[in-house]
Amino acid sequence: MIEISDLRKEFVLSKQQRKELNTKQPIATAVNGVSFNCKPGRVFSLLGPNGAGKTTTLRMISTIFKPTSGSIKIAGIDAIAQPNEARKKIGFITGSTGLYARLTPNEVIKYFADLYGISKNDFEERKERLYSLLDMHDFQGKRIGKLSTGMKQKVSICRTMIHDPEVVVFDEPTSGLDVITAENIIQLIGDCKDQGKTVIFSSHIMSEVDLLCDDMAIIHKGKMLFDGTMDEFKGQMQAENLTAEFIRIVNASKSH
Repeated sequence: MIEISDLRKEFVLSKQQRKELNTKQPIATAVNGVSFNCKPGRVFSLLGPNGAGKTTTLRMISTIFKPTSGSIKIAGIDAIAQPNEARKKIGFITGSTGLYARLTPNEVIKYFADLYGISKNDFEERKERLYSLLDMHDFQGKRIGKLSTGMKQKVSICRTMIHDPEVVVFDEPTSGLDVITAENIIQLIGDCKDQGKTVIFSSHIMSEVDLLCDDMAIIHKGKMLFDGTMDEFKGQMQAENLTAEFIRIVNASKSH
């Protein structure tokens, strides 16, 4: 379970940043009063155009950023007051892998399993399940520096999932990947849902949202424009498809 209430994040701008953004304001508000809940066994999609505040919100949920104000609960834990405890419950997956080029996938996965204090039996069982799901057996012993982008993303995902987190955050996980690797990740999201995990993900690919999503929110300029189930969204659609309706809602907010 993820419970977000009145979340706000402000960044202090340097002179250079103010010049680049063409503003005299010393502070930029990236997220402005956002509230929503993500439930176990359901997939929640956070949508918005570039610069909407999606990644900032996901990074606050994952305890990478500290909110300016508001509250975040991860599986009942106050993620602001107890970030270390919350992190034990979270897996955070982005398009950026950040892996050590000299190590092999096996070495990276074992290192993170040891960090989380995972028993040998649990490690072997989880590693085998993830390697099979992500089709990783063929390159498990190769140096990461020699791997393709898709292979690196699989290693990053395995590293993130090895401690069997209750809450999984996917920030555009299929961005720039080949069709087969993207399909592996979509399978993983479905697998997480079947296991009763809480899943939140952002994506620009509406076919993925339509396929995976139970609940969704649209955010633009740091504010919520929609929060409800996918069925509710489809029920109130005025445009002919999901992409067109998303664009319509975002554009309508600009005129207010």
